[in-house]
Amino acid sequence: MARRRFFVDAIYGETAELRGEEARHLARVLRAEQGQLYEISDNQSAYLARVEEARGDRVVFRLVEPIESVPAPVRVTLCAALVKFDAFEWIVEKATELGVERILPVNAARSDKGLFEAAVKRRERWVRIAREAGQQSRRTRLPEILPAVRFEQCLAAEAECRHFLDEAAAPPLLALLPTARASTDRVALLIGPEGGWTGAERDLASGAGWRAASLGPGILRAETAAVAALGIVMGAWLAG
Repeated sequence: MARRRFFVDAIYGETAELRGEEARHLARVLRAEQGQLYEISDNQSAYLARVEEARGDRVVFRLVEPIESVPAPVRVTLCAALVKFDAFEWIVEKATELGVERILPVNAARSDKGLFEAAVKRRERWVRIAREAGQQSRRTRLPEILPAVRFEQCLAAEAECRHFLDEAAAPPLLALLPTARASTDRVALLIGPEGGWTGAERDLASGAGWRAASLGPGILRAETAAVAALGIVMGAWLAG
């Protein structure tokens, strides 16, 4: 059985501390004891670590040895249109599990009213969801959850491959991906809201150099499209 992994704020020499709710969960629910081994990450490197102390809301670890980290096959920025927050939280969780580097919430023309303003308060929760998903999926580095932006701003995202998913006639996403691939490549995926893009948004994206891509003839929910597109991209780069 794989050991549990936890993210710590920092590593000081040969020790690290976990505080707050996660420390209480580890100490009280998982009943961590001195000498037990866990995996920790400071969001840069991962280590096998031994519990030195577990009391209340503070757990102290001593490093045992570094753990080899497997990098993501490609650097992906997921530009996801704001949808109802239960669905958006699901996108954050699954995108984290699939290895995205950044998540950029986007206010599209057909995003529900009020979501953009509410995203400011929701960001802290999304960061927490990404942290939990990152621990579960044993990531070494967590994705960056960026502040929500308006549609026009997201088009400035930098990447060698930039695609916006569209239910209108467009080439399959897989067919648009380059055949020569490296782990340093950057891909940006733009996922629309329920109801899809407006004609003006399509024109703006195309004018900014984004290429329309399709996931097939069906109309997918935003969260389904996000996971499907990420699976295609990650799988393509894993295949080399």
